Amino acid sequence: MASDSDSKIGEEQTLVLFDGVCHFCNNTVNFIMDHDPEKKFVFAPLQSPIARELLIKHGEDPDVIDTIKVIRGNILYKRSRAALEIAKQLNGLWPLCYVAIIVPGFLRDLVYNMVARNRYKWFGKMDTCRVPTPEMRERFL
Repeated sequence: MASDSDSKIGEEQTLVLFDGVCHFCNNTVNFIMDHDPEKKFVFAPLQSPIARELLIKHGEDPDVIDTIKVIRGNILYKRSRAALEIAKQLNGLWPLCYVAIIVPGFLRDLVYNMVARNRYKWFGKMDTCRVPTPEMRERFL
């Protein structure tokens, strides 16, 4: 039986769960939107009820907000693999980044984890999650 959250994600869409108070993460969402004219991606902050529901469904702790997470189909991707799954679907030359999949995940994640650990220090943190503009609202769950 599909949950309410499942019904809000189109069959061909990819859900990006991001840290809603992180400036770097919010800028990443803007970047994805700018390179996704077909609207393949939809978004939800990790702090949202829908993210919580989906993370629990996928066996993840919803209180751990340390990485971007991507859900496509019934598969959840995290860390560098999530970033590569996003790049693979963007317009332009970004899908070429997917070649990095040949690098073992633990090595890719060393770099990813360093950025994730320092994201607030390097890029800042907001007091609240972003409020999407009316044009963006249709892409946020």
